Parts: sequence; C-alpha cells; structure tokens
Amino acid sequence: MGLLVVGSLALDTIITPFDKVEDALGGSATYISIAASYFVGLVKLVAVIGSDFPEKYISLLEEHNVDLEGMKIEQGKTFRWGGKYHYDLNVRDTLFTELNVFESFNPIIPENFRKSKYVCLGNIDPVLQLKVLEQMSDPQFVVCDTMNYWIEGKRDDLLKLLEQVHVLIINDSEARLLANEPNLIKASRMIRDLGPQSLIIKKGEHGAMLFTDDTIFSAPAYPMEIIIDPTGAGDTFAGGFTGYLFKTRDLSPNNLKCAVIYGSSMASFCVEKFSTEGIENLSYLKIQDRYREFLNISRIDETIPA
Repeated sequence: MGLLVVGSLALDTIITPFDKVEDALGGSATYISIAASYFVGLVKLVAVIGSDFPEKYISLLEEHNVDLEGMKIEQGKTFRWGGKYHYDLNVRDTLFTELNVFESFNPIIPENFRKSKYVCLGNIDPVLQLKVLEQMSDPQFVVCDTMNYWIEGKRDDLLKLLEQVHVLIINDSEARLLANEPNLIKASRMIRDLGPQSLIIKKGEHGAMLFTDDTIFSAPAYPMEIIIDPTGAGDTFAGGFTGYLFKTRDLSPNNLKCAVIYGSSMASFCVEKFSTEGIENLSYLKIQDRYREFLNISRIDETIPA
C-alpha cells in the first residue's frame, strides 16, 4: 500500500563555514521521502507548499516516485527556514523561521492513502500527528520524530501520540528532556514506558542507539572527512530506517539493527552536499556498499586468550 510520509516541505537558506545556499529544497517530509524512495516503490506524501514553490523541486520528488496527491498548494509563500552553522557543525544558529502557509497546515489524508500500513511522521505539531493517525485505517508500524519545542510546549498532546507510536526517533538532549532523566539508559526505559516499543536516540557524529525490550544497540557514525551540510541528516536517517523496514517487512530486533545502519548510511550521504543533493542520485547498490562499509568499521574478530 506504500509508505505514508507526513511533514514539512520548505525552502532553506543555509550558511556554513564553507559556502551558502538560498531557497534550497528542505523540510522534514522532503528528506524522509527521498531517502525512503530507494527502498519503497511508492512514497505517499502529505504536506503543504506555497504558490512560490519551484517546479523543479516538484519534478524532483516525482522522479523519486513520490505520490503528490496529498500535497496541497496554497496561495502564499512556502515555509522558509534559515540557519548558520559554526566550525563545529553540531552547533548552529537559527537565523529565521517563516511558517507562511505551513502555519495553517491541516493534514488531510487522501482516501487511497488511508490504508497505508507504514507511516512516518516528520517533526510537526503532535496535534497534527495525532490527526493523521485518526484518519488512518489500521497502521501497523508508525515511526515518529519530535523536538524539544513540542516536548516543552505540547507535552500532553505528545504523550497521547506516543501511545500510538511504534518507534520514536529523537536526539540525546530531547530524550533527556522528555524523560527528565540525564542517564540515557534510564531515560530510554522511561520513554518506552510511555508507549513506543522501540526508541532511537540520535547522537550526531557519535552515531545512534536503538533501545527495545531486549536490545541495546549502538551504531557508529560513518567516519566522514568532509561534512558540507548537516541539515536534514536526522530526517534522512528516518527515511532510510523506515524505508528499509518497509522493503523487508521484518520488524524483528535484528532487522531493526540493520535498519539503523541503513538509516545511518543514508544520513552519511546527505551531509556530503548541501540540501538534498547528496541523496538525489544514489542507487540501491551504492547504498548497500555504504551499508557494508558501516558493518566493517564496527566488526571485530573475537579472540580468546589462551
């Protein structure tokens, strides 16, 4: 039935120590959809754009087998975000956030999207994420992203949402904030008690951790010599993770580990170029090669002392 992705489409202005781009393709749903498209035959997108959204970006999404029936075009400007990264690319300043047509985003799921069994909810208001799930027939696997803004400002709504989520993907600071617990191991257990069967905690250049009832799995970050633009890496991770699980239809603990590595592989491509350029022209073979490289850097041959 395809993978349903709901989130934002945006035009980004990004400044790094190396270069600057303006009105580049961005938004959580954009990165999730493109990353997932390498694993999924059809990605069903629900989002909103303004009348100023470039036609070339619409064509790019269509070229990646993204069904745009659920993309609404409103009169006005598209959601815009601007950020400036420091030499430590883990640190950035938000220069501006202009919600524009996204401010009144009302996700209406087309009738033929509502039977989608796999759903990936990008980082948007938990009230809207709940509204999406209320329209679905019987989703079997729901992946969700959120952020500190919603954890602090919409906590009650977020807690209602988490009761319906199978996997929550957040970063380490968000996990500590949500659980009110500095220790990530304790925090992970407390968060999973809120509803999600599995939790992924992203740790930037230090990789990602997967927590389930029976598993704690730590995946390394790919050793990059050059990082151009970290924007969208987390959403790209979510798209690769969810897309791989959709492709394999295997939600076992071991395959969840594989999905984390595939997500990390996709994120490593993303940061190599500005905007979505790093994930626009991949092949499944190239992704598999990067996946195998990930496995090699974390594999050891056990030796038992005599």
